[in-house]
Amino acid sequence: MTPVTAALCIALAGSAAGEPPVARLPLGGSGEGFSLAWTHSVEKIEWREDWLVADHRLVLMEAHVRGDGAGMEVPDGAELIDGSWVYRPKVAPLERLTLANSSFTADYRLCAAGQCRALADITRVADKPLTLSACPEP
Repeated sequence: MTPVTAALCIALAGSAAGEPPVARLPLGGSGEGFSLAWTHSVEKIEWREDWLVADHRLVLMEAHVRGDGAGMEVPDGAELIDGSWVYRPKVAPLERLTLANSSFTADYRLCAAGQCRALADITRVADKPLTLSACPEP
């Protein structure tokens, strides 16, 4: 996969094809990606995933989990680094990633191009599922 200068599109889940995204985030130069962090709703443990946009897909590069618990078992091969279990998930590249974005859980935090913000601050959308995808090239 060849990393490209890209942008991340955030849309309402189930949006019609061709409908503009609610947000478009530039990811910076070639090979740059984004990270997505949240707090597990039951265990209250931070989880962060580092993603790259390559070949018009989202590629999960690494996960950082600050503990283990319900649905958060540490996989074989994970390393404990700075208080987090770090590993490379075996997930095929995705065309889109859907986030629950529920008022019953803490907000997601998205970091891209050197800035970190709450997803609700970026999208101005609360309590509706959102879909992340690579933006089409202009």
